Amino acid sequence: MPDAMDSDLLIEPTRYGADAHGLVCGYRFEAATAACPIGSDQAAQWLAGPGEGSGFVWLHFNLSHAGAERWLQRHAQLPESFFETLHDDHRSTRLERDEAALIAVINDVQFDFAFESSDIATLWIGVDRRLVVTARQSPLRSVDRLRTAIRRGEPLRSTTELLEWLLRAQADVLVDVVRGVTRRIDAVEDALLAGRLQHKRTRLGVLRRLLVRLQRLLAPEPAALFRLLQHPPAWMVERDVDELRQATEEFSVALRDMAALQERIKLLQEEIAAAVNERTSRSLFVLTVVTVLALPINILAGLFGMNVGGVPLAGNDHGFWILVAVVMAFTAVAGWLAFRGHDDR
Repeated sequence: MPDAMDSDLLIEPTRYGADAHGLVCGYRFEAATAACPIGSDQAAQWLAGPGEGSGFVWLHFNLSHAGAERWLQRHAQLPESFFETLHDDHRSTRLERDEAALIAVINDVQFDFAFESSDIATLWIGVDRRLVVTARQSPLRSVDRLRTAIRRGEPLRSTTELLEWLLRAQADVLVDVVRGVTRRIDAVEDALLAGRLQHKRTRLGVLRRLLVRLQRLLAPEPAALFRLLQHPPAWMVERDVDELRQATEEFSVALRDMAALQERIKLLQEEIAAAVNERTSRSLFVLTVVTVLALPINILAGLFGMNVGGVPLAGNDHGFWILVAVVMAFTAVAGWLAFRGHDDR
């Protein structure tokens, strides 16, 4: 027995590895005892047992491993809809009931999240009375937080509480994303108020695309959630239903904050566009004034530079200064007209 336990501990590394069946980590929970790591072979034996008692198992798989889905189909006894969901392109957040099981799809940021819209990954969850299966293709922050909490001895009394913990962890990660985006928007706004426009609109556009994608993927489908909370599985107690309802309500608060941030980004983009247009208009005005002021001398130079007879003032000793006075007079009139039009605007 000690040898078996030692082999189980080997699949609980600090990095995101996987065993021969794609199992990243596994834990067995029993009443009034701390969770203990469990390997894929032990999990298969436990699932094949009679299922007596109040304990349950959480298994977290890496779907990039070729053997993960085969092991789940052979041993996990999950409904067919779970495996259909794994291959479904529709990945919006939802929580549905399939007879006695719960099927959930949640979207979370990757572990090395860099505030890019491509850094969002999906977590598939299957839940029944004695088993929680989570599967992903990229390391996720919410799962890492759950693993850390379990190592600290976080008590989990049921599979529903573990699901509710995952939902709350995802909401916490979403709040962190909102705070990070807020800090970046504050920096852009401060630069804009200080007159430094080196922060271009493209940077705000990246943040806005991130928030739009997060809101689209993370907003739970209300119809499926309403059906689940109104008709939960028989093994789910009233306390679990209430906690699950509270966990999902936290999403609405974070989603409202995201909507407010999107509106703020839109206003900043419009203000930056207005500032850029103002600078462009000022540059065009300066160019127009220079062109207008140079117009009289260009016209007269062209006229008096023609190699024909009868050029005025050709024999006048003061002809040059007369032309200079004429050019200056026309230039003054042109400048006055140009600046007067600008003042009117």
